[in-house]
Amino acid sequence: MSDMQLRPITFAVPKGRILEEALPVMARAGVVPDSAFHDKADRSLSFACAHDSIWGSDMAIIRVRAFDVATFVAFGAAQAGIVGSDVIEEFNYSELYAPVDLDIGHCRLSVAEPARGSADASGSNAYSASHLRVATKYPGITKRYFEAQGVQAECVKLNGAMELAPSLGLAGRIVDLVSSGKTLAQNGLVETDVIMQISARLIVNRVALKTDRRVAALVERFRANAQAEAG
Repeated sequence: MSDMQLRPITFAVPKGRILEEALPVMARAGVVPDSAFHDKADRSLSFACAHDSIWGSDMAIIRVRAFDVATFVAFGAAQAGIVGSDVIEEFNYSELYAPVDLDIGHCRLSVAEPARGSADASGSNAYSASHLRVATKYPGITKRYFEAQGVQAECVKLNGAMELAPSLGLAGRIVDLVSSGKTLAQNGLVETDVIMQISARLIVNRVALKTDRRVAALVERFRANAQAEAG
């Protein structure tokens, strides 16, 4: 079966902080959602490519949560997508290949704890130096980070409002995304360690890359544009 006879490839994009920066990068690679994608009243999750884009009917675009982008691509439901390196590291799917750093969505994943003098109902000292309770959206990364330091991290999984955990006694520390640090400061927390620097990456399914020439062509377009921007 030729590539032209194959089903459209599916490109997954994340809702939230990365998407606004990702759209111009996608456009330079010819991945342009149709007008319905930008209609805030439209609750659809799957969209066509603009008919006049280079991909046209050969590509569909889905808009899902960032963590789900990695899962859709890893399991082959989508063949390519854009997601932060934090998500890639958290899931560590062997089926994912991240060939292009898009140089957008910059932030860092950090450890934070109550500032000296702030209320800490959890009592950070209730845990020994080798055992901590940490609130985070990233239990995998968090456990690996603390294990490397000889510390057992008991992770409490939260999907948001991480900064409340220490003051309400849920955990002594948090691991969360940090950009300016203002949210931490406003909640009486200080950044103590940076686990990793983060940027958005193009990801592809390894099998799709080997079996569908369109996926390889897509990677080359993103790579060429990234190199042009860097140069």
